[in-house]
Amino acid sequence: MKLTYDPEADALYIRFVEEGVECRVVRLTDQVAVDFGPKEEVVGIEVLDASKLWKGLKKAAVKLENLVPA
Repeated sequence: MKLTYDPEADALYIRFVEEGVECRVVRLTDQVAVDFGPKEEVVGIEVLDASKLWKGLKKAAVKLENLVPA
């Protein structure tokens, strides 16, 4: 999993699948879209205007819990 934030675009992307795959995009709201790959697996989630939806995003640290190393 990889999280990417572009402060110029104010866009956050959470990628669950590392390899490049062709995706079908489903918009949940004007700001949130989910990318689905083959077999309807979730490839990633895009959040536009991310700092407006997540207050303090530009200062926030990411905390991952209960993950087992690969």
